[in-house]
Amino acid sequence: YKMAAPKDEEIGGMKTKLSKSERKAHKKQSKARQTLLRHEGINTSQEATQHLVVANAGMSNGVHREELWRLFETAGNLQDVVMVPGKPYAFVSYNDKKPASAAFTAFNGRMLKSPEELQQPNVTFYLNYIDEVPAQRSAGLELPPGLRLVEHFISPGCADRLVDGLGWTTQLHQQEDAEQTLKHRRVKHFGYEFRYDNNNVDKDKPLPGGLPDWCSQVIDKMMSEGHIKHRPDQITVNQYQPGQGIPPHVDTHSAFEDEISSLSLGGQTVMDFKHSSGKRVSVVLPARSLLVMTGEARYLWTHGIIPRKMDPVPVQGQEQSMTLARREVRTSFTFRKVRHTPCDCKYPSQCDSQPSKSGSTLPSSEEGAARLEQEHVHQVYEDIASHFSSTRHSPWPRVVDFLKTQPVGALVVDVGCGNGKYLGANRDVYALGNDRSCGLATICRDRQLEGFVCDALSVPIRTGTVDAAISIAVIHHFCTQERRLRAVKELARLLKPGGKALIYVWAFEQEYKNVKSNYLKDTKEPQTDDVRDKSTVIPDTTGTITPACSQDNSQLEQQSAGLPVHVNRTSFKSQDMLVPWHFRDGAKKRQKESQPCHSADAKQGNIAENPMNDTENGTEKAKADHGTNEKDASKQSETGNSRMQCTDNAEVENSTVAGACVSSSHQDRNQDGPVYHRFYHVFKEGEVEKLCNSVPGVSVIDRYYDKGNWCVVIQKNL
Repeated sequence: YKMAAPKDEEIGGMKTKLSKSERKAHKKQSKARQTLLRHEGINTSQEATQHLVVANAGMSNGVHREELWRLFETAGNLQDVVMVPGKPYAFVSYNDKKPASAAFTAFNGRMLKSPEELQQPNVTFYLNYIDEVPAQRSAGLELPPGLRLVEHFISPGCADRLVDGLGWTTQLHQQEDAEQTLKHRRVKHFGYEFRYDNNNVDKDKPLPGGLPDWCSQVIDKMMSEGHIKHRPDQITVNQYQPGQGIPPHVDTHSAFEDEISSLSLGGQTVMDFKHSSGKRVSVVLPARSLLVMTGEARYLWTHGIIPRKMDPVPVQGQEQSMTLARREVRTSFTFRKVRHTPCDCKYPSQCDSQPSKSGSTLPSSEEGAARLEQEHVHQVYEDIASHFSSTRHSPWPRVVDFLKTQPVGALVVDVGCGNGKYLGANRDVYALGNDRSCGLATICRDRQLEGFVCDALSVPIRTGTVDAAISIAVIHHFCTQERRLRAVKELARLLKPGGKALIYVWAFEQEYKNVKSNYLKDTKEPQTDDVRDKSTVIPDTTGTITPACSQDNSQLEQQSAGLPVHVNRTSFKSQDMLVPWHFRDGAKKRQKESQPCHSADAKQGNIAENPMNDTENGTEKAKADHGTNEKDASKQSETGNSRMQCTDNAEVENSTVAGACVSSSHQDRNQDGPVYHRFYHVFKEGEVEKLCNSVPGVSVIDRYYDKGNWCVVIQKNL
């Protein structure tokens, strides 16, 4: 929404007209306050305090802690500067209020001079007072199980010999020994060529020459010190320029044995590891360090390097404080052992050698299906209603077009209306919405919209009375074919003869006609709400069903009841899965304050609601962090400090989503808050038309692909 312009100030009983720059500063300060409340859950102070929050001075703005310290210590006795990874603001603390007030006067609303004051050009700081600086989580996170980092593994002389052996210093333009350029990154393979098109090797075509002799000393050291058990027969060397990275991925299980080792030479970098539950760990890889991935870290956690020129790293000697470190040219040697037998790891949901084990296990009874939807759809939306609603505000154009074709005075029903964002799309019709979530229906009521609570399988409206209906990102939440068919039949029952219904479901094909959906495109680290721009923040969302918060990640993986947990912002491997929604701490606090329903109310009924995010998957209710459909279409995913936070295309709009969360604890906690997991069935091309064509008395009159969703228009026969 657009913020109202600040009123003129009143001083000594007389109004003083604000200048244009002052009015602008007021607006920016107001947005900074909203950002702080949204991400940290704390309010700013109207009175001067010793603590300041400085908008546009965060790591996501490319500002260094050392720069802030140098600037703000000019105002007085500076106590601390706290920077938070991925945030567009920093906290500055003084010993008392006087220097804080001086800093406020000196820097608020002023563009910093570049490069005299700040390296980044055209940066304007906007300051607010706060009562206290929020406690920061320790940067020294526990490493994923099976991950080991050995610093100073080799000597500087050995590192020089390895780089010299590549011949890159004297053969800048020659391509030898399977050397190639990959997106401007220098790559060289030994033993076997690693194929980036299928993330595998051709095991029948070893490269001539095998592994070079000048690598033998390093491999011998790795073996003798017990870091690996299998002697590598494949090496991939990558040289990264500052700003280059690699997308999050898990090395193909069937391609290589358990241990995968990476030796870093030259500049340091930060590698991000992400568990499917949403837990993220960023690991600093110093020069000459050896990183070894085995077990869970190798098979279950994704690893990647965010493409950027600076990394957030702990301040030396102050693990609670962070700063930015500029990247330098880094050369990595990755050592692998080619596997010649199928993988039999303990993580079948992620294993390409165990397709039968990784398939979905769905309820065989009606009672079981209703229970799954209650736990992994209805209760989740009840728990995240206000947070979800805050990410659902932009109607999809083609849905609006359908609604605007309805004649004046028509009765239009939105089945699974969420927060009611489509109920006001056409003011010339009578729009009525319903949703399974009491929390979302209450939000509709508070917005003066006509909505009520009901099950999408049993809508309390008389047969044949509705001119048009929409079902946006709802039907993909039903876990069996029979229940999805019942949902379409219920829509058809409501329609008058000749009436039309528009249906959106999340698509299995997130790349259509050689164009990737926004869900797959939005994989860069999100830069959280810079007050200089109005871009939407999309949260990151990947997860696994977690039976108890206290259990470790290995237990979580093996207790996923046969349902794979989708890694957000990646292509789908299964049609039936759980999708995570990351619930931020600040949102959790506000959700509790505005909880409209008791949990007992939320457990009545057994219908699936509709989620949709505008950037991830395609369901309205699914829009929430990190990263979905229209309701979920706004969700997203990447390893590291990422803005990706949603999951379905039909649901993706601005946030992160997760499957279901119940009192029995299908909920996990990561560094930012609980992760919920929602059930989805993603539709393959032609599947939704086939479903609708099996309903007597209706015809499919249109079908199309929109924002990663399959869409159909059905009409009731005359």
